[in-house]
Amino acid sequence: MTETVPTPAGDARIHWHPAPRARLVLALGHGAGGGVEARDLQALAAALPAHGVTVALVEQPWRVAGKKVAPAPKTLDAAWTALWPALREPGLPVVAGGRSAGARVACRTAAGLGAAAVLALSFPLHPPGKPEKSRADELTGAGLPTLVVQGAKDPFGRPEEFPSGTHLVPVPHGDHGFAVPKKADVGQEEALAGLTGAVAEWLAGIGR
Repeated sequence: MTETVPTPAGDARIHWHPAPRARLVLALGHGAGGGVEARDLQALAAALPAHGVTVALVEQPWRVAGKKVAPAPKTLDAAWTALWPALREPGLPVVAGGRSAGARVACRTAAGLGAAAVLALSFPLHPPGKPEKSRADELTGAGLPTLVVQGAKDPFGRPEEFPSGTHLVPVPHGDHGFAVPKKADVGQEEALAGLTGAVAEWLAGIGR
């Protein structure tokens, strides 16, 4: 089911993947370089409803409008904030999440919106090759239970670069999009299954 939600930045879309007996909603925003078709978002939408988690893939207004460049962070945050009531409509706790730029939006806004927790997929800890330009404060400032799932070869921040104490699940050989090389000892489907399994296990402890 797809729902169109008006925001100050234009219409957003929520692609709902409902669980039969849902106890949580996991809202996932996309990155700045792609949309909700990202492999990790699609894998979670397919796997989590069986674990009692309704997945809401959120398409930001700039993508809905067919634009190729994401707007400023404050515009992304404003749109996410405006559509939050629609995510709460099922009457369940909502976990804020996203991949890359979407993870940053979730971290910046989750506490203020009353989210139950934060899921950060491929958190862009720094621009590639520029570790001195850290965004760790966004991640640590979320103020809620937070899980980071990060590709072991992510140029935006490898797992070992994250602050100590970060609850982090590495995806072996994964890049920023969780793609793994064909020569790796872990296949693509296996890597995604590890990702969805780790998220399902973590979510099982949220809201209990």
